[in-house]
Amino acid sequence: MRYQAELGDVDFIRGDYLAEVNVAENAQAHAAGHHPGWEQTCWDGIEQTIYLLAEKRIKVVVNGGAHNLKGLAEKVQRLVSRKGLHLEVAYVSGDNLIEEMKDIRSKGLPPHLDSNNGEVQYANHTLDLMEKENKPIISANAYLGAVADTSPVIGAAWYWYSWSDTDYDRLAGALIVGHLIECSGYVTGSNFSGFTEYNLDHLYDITFGIADVEEHGTCVITKHDAKKGFITEDTVKCQFLYELQGNVYLNSDVKAIMDDVQAQRQEGKNRVRLLGIKGAPPPPTTKLAIFYNAGYQSEIVINATGYGTLEKFDLYERMIRFGLKRLGIHDQFDILEFRRIGIPESNPSSQLRSTTYLRILAESGDPKTNLGLASLLGEFAMQHFSGFHSTSDHHTAIPRPDISYYPAIYPQVQLKTSINILESSKSGTAIGTTSIPTTPPPRFEELTKCASYDTASSIPLESFGPTKPARIGDVVLARSGDKGANANIGFFVPTFLPTSYPPSSPLFAQSWGWLRSFLTIARLKEMMGESWDDAFYVERVEFPGIMAVHFVVYGVLGMGVSGSSRLDSFAKGMGDWLRDIVVEVPVAFLEGRRDHKTERQRL
Repeated sequence: MRYQAELGDVDFIRGDYLAEVNVAENAQAHAAGHHPGWEQTCWDGIEQTIYLLAEKRIKVVVNGGAHNLKGLAEKVQRLVSRKGLHLEVAYVSGDNLIEEMKDIRSKGLPPHLDSNNGEVQYANHTLDLMEKENKPIISANAYLGAVADTSPVIGAAWYWYSWSDTDYDRLAGALIVGHLIECSGYVTGSNFSGFTEYNLDHLYDITFGIADVEEHGTCVITKHDAKKGFITEDTVKCQFLYELQGNVYLNSDVKAIMDDVQAQRQEGKNRVRLLGIKGAPPPPTTKLAIFYNAGYQSEIVINATGYGTLEKFDLYERMIRFGLKRLGIHDQFDILEFRRIGIPESNPSSQLRSTTYLRILAESGDPKTNLGLASLLGEFAMQHFSGFHSTSDHHTAIPRPDISYYPAIYPQVQLKTSINILESSKSGTAIGTTSIPTTPPPRFEELTKCASYDTASSIPLESFGPTKPARIGDVVLARSGDKGANANIGFFVPTFLPTSYPPSSPLFAQSWGWLRSFLTIARLKEMMGESWDDAFYVERVEFPGIMAVHFVVYGVLGMGVSGSSRLDSFAKGMGDWLRDIVVEVPVAFLEGRRDHKTERQRL
């Protein structure tokens, strides 16, 4: 925060400090009195920057108040008073619905976020919150307009340009602007799949993105010249494709329709314009993130090296399952998984290249069941396969509380929200509050089934000439992320990598024709290989203006967020895994990229 204020001229600093997982983790600690309820890094940023905010008249819009917005706001107000600064402090309330959700057994469970999609199968245990006893809710927070996730940018631009609450195209443009700069340095080089073609020393100690929001909702994404990082069409495309729901981005204020999105490099360094976003009235519901105590979780990790690794893990799994059955607890787990991570290198040049591991994940409603599993580590300590070793602390086998996630929808008209403006007494000791109730959006538009299609005008793949086996990532970039139980993956033709062909090259347009024709729903399932399950459901859309094919894979993350048993529970690595899959790639595209490397490096 201090860098953004210190290094150049900005009107607003916005900050999104809340991932659903840390909301859940902190809720329980706050309720027990072990956590202040707000995000400490948010307070740190404000405290470090307070004099600059006052000097430069920079407005700050953040959601770091988390479970204790009032507490953080009052702490900031006391800081302002103590420093003798003339700054106003306010907070928004009404997102916390924990009291309304405590009686779900009598009132009913709110609809699931994916309930309007009849093709989606819920993961096992999704409805445990309702169907099983002893699953107490620990937090329930609704996404509010103009303050949640990407929305602070809507609030800032709305205020700056005095927009109407029905200026849907403008609001939608600002929503996607917020999406682009929401995730720290993700638009300035972090989490960028094209990083391997850049100087690695340019990819750390980076500053975050800045959005020059224009009156019609379009924007230019840029950054301070100081420090490292960079902004290109490719970093903007990567972040645009992160955690999308499809071609429509839902928000409490507006729906953003993104089919015609474009990213255009502007004159000057680190400047990319985003345009083409259309808007429509928001849905009548908003997202409600419910977290609850699902029971207890244990994790055991063991290593194996070299010869007979498959048989070693077979032996260990059989032994543990035998022990659990003898204790009479094998079938008492909600989840009991034996996941094999990695494959030992053939003819390894070192022991590390030969070592892989087995991850045992167990969840149950009774900690005694998990303790039974932990007891087997001692009982069978000297009955193991050859070369057995472990680098993990066996304390991870001791049961710890497991927090699970239920994503719901909630009617916007039932929210009771307000703006609360603080004011200190002359002595600075007492803090008064003026509360102003807010109202829901004036118009709603019912949700419709998400778009999904293979390309409308497929080009015969043989028309692109001879092919050879290559990783699809040799010619396309990707970005993936999580949306609850679902993963999104966007693939696109790079624009400005050192080895990509320039937009003036015929290969640039041809590569888009190939990508959209090649990367069908059926092809994605094929590429997922053993990770595909027929219980999953896929939606596919295209963004021609950025030459991107986008997928949502429903159910692949199980319960989602903290409730997912996947190693990559946020699906951040899914795009890079799929870029490593070998497919038949036209030779012309591979050779064309090499031919243009020298020219790109010069540019």
